Amino acid sequence: MVEFKRFTFNNGLKLIVHQDNTTPLIAVNVLYDIGARDEDPDRTGFAHLFEHLMFEGSVNVSEYDSQLQFAGGENNAFTTNDITNYYLTIPKQNIETALWLESDRMLELAFSQEKLDIQKNVVSEEYRQSYLNQPYGDVWALLRSLVYKVHPYQWPTIGKSIDHVTNATLDQVKEFFFKYYRPNNAILVLAGDIEPERAFELVNKWFGDIPSGSENKRKLPVEPGQSDPRRQVVERDVPFNEIYVAFPTGKRLEQDFYTSDLLTDILAGGSSARLMENLVKKRKIFSEANAWITGSIDKGFLAIMGKLHNNQSMKLAEELIWEEINGLKHNLVPENELQKVKNKLEASNTFAKAGILSKAMNLAYYELLGDADILNSQNEKYFSVQPSHLQNAANEIFTLSKSSVLEYHSGSKK
Repeated sequence: MVEFKRFTFNNGLKLIVHQDNTTPLIAVNVLYDIGARDEDPDRTGFAHLFEHLMFEGSVNVSEYDSQLQFAGGENNAFTTNDITNYYLTIPKQNIETALWLESDRMLELAFSQEKLDIQKNVVSEEYRQSYLNQPYGDVWALLRSLVYKVHPYQWPTIGKSIDHVTNATLDQVKEFFFKYYRPNNAILVLAGDIEPERAFELVNKWFGDIPSGSENKRKLPVEPGQSDPRRQVVERDVPFNEIYVAFPTGKRLEQDFYTSDLLTDILAGGSSARLMENLVKKRKIFSEANAWITGSIDKGFLAIMGKLHNNQSMKLAEELIWEEINGLKHNLVPENELQKVKNKLEASNTFAKAGILSKAMNLAYYELLGDADILNSQNEKYFSVQPSHLQNAANEIFTLSKSSVLEYHSGSKK
């Protein structure tokens, strides 16, 4: 059980405090309720751009990293289609340094054309290295655009087109900042050796007078139900063929998430999982296989992937994936097989509640979903899933009319 206290300030900032006196460190996590799904379709990649800009100095602090490192702190950040998350750990005696730095960049960044140009070049190079020049680098973008036709999940966090970032103006960037990076659009978590009341005092000192922004009411387009199978065939300079089969799933807070997650673990959750045992080891159709769900706040998708051996055909690979899928649809998963994947998930969830940084991140994320205490009920939700629930979910999810297949070919198409 991860215990915590919750506070809300007049400017709308939410504070979660988890006291853990077993460590000399404090983890500070600032989650902003802004992800790639919130971007203008003609100005994508801005949330990811800000992941970089937020380290370029703020109105009163010229260098974020050097100040934090001098105080013994370490930090990083990440952007998803749903959120932008900044996190750090620091010795408890230097907690005010961390709060000073985070509050100042929430107040206002040190905007300049020079800094913007530098980070636009950094992001452009990242796009080239990660998407254009890396083998299979565009798979994620292709899958998203295949599964989503209306919802903004259709583009990756780096953007629909790198031109959106390279053409961004300083005024557009400032507008984006003052719309989304406001106290009322943020959740701050402190986890470590600090009393909640003391945490409240310090956060009020450093964040309490930051002006709130306007309320952001999402009106995202709803992805219509899929009624016909989709397929995309691409050819790239890669060493092996790969196949991806994707299916729409529900939202993160729906029970469908837990059954879908367990289905992917039955298929690919370890060396003895079905795809590995049957299609990698026995049939030797794939050199590797995987299955996962996106777990996104809005409706996500489940994907199955296989990397083919050179002497295997794409057609056979797809047929054998459907064979494994049909096994889940027509037969109950044995209790011992289900229990094994539940035990693995329990271990993973227990680990997520072990370190102060992972606790801080998870408390922030679940508070965004509606209640930080969701962190404490994850095992219970997984363990409530029975074999019949998995079979029902498999029959609901794995239908041909809802499938999206990406054939990713090496050299000539087979």
